[in-house]
Amino acid sequence: MDKIEFKQAFGNIAEKHGFTRAFGGWFKESLECLAVLDLQKSNYGNYFELNIKIYVQGAFGNSYKKTKELVKKDIGNIFTRQPNEYSYLLNLDQKTEDIKRITGIDLFFRDYLTPRLDKLLTKVGIIELESKKHLYLLPAVKEQIYLLLGK
Repeated sequence: MDKIEFKQAFGNIAEKHGFTRAFGGWFKESLECLAVLDLQKSNYGNYFELNIKIYVQGAFGNSYKKTKELVKKDIGNIFTRQPNEYSYLLNLDQKTEDIKRITGIDLFFRDYLTPRLDKLLTKVGIIELESKKHLYLLPAVKEQIYLLLGK
């Protein structure tokens, strides 16, 4: 599997899990937040990192919509990447049968990313993940979320 085939397969799986492809990334949104997935190709090897960005509507007075800048330039109000145990799926230098890689990515979405994003697409869910130490929020972002929640 080359990088073009990989990105196509990844995109098909993302769309299957409710993401919309635009501007070289994938978006999922709720009334409260906008999630962006960006596959970033490494300059040092044949592997990708998955940039997961969350934009909280109203934070710092901003209203977010799907744009190329959100995919390629900004890092979001919340930024994270795939957990290490899933990194091998994004590493094309590691020899894995295509079907196993595709199945693994689908399981990553099903078992990790989709349930996590269900929480990250709400302000209450973000605070819940942070309180359980499953997520680190910058102090200014945390303050903005609490202000938006009226707390």
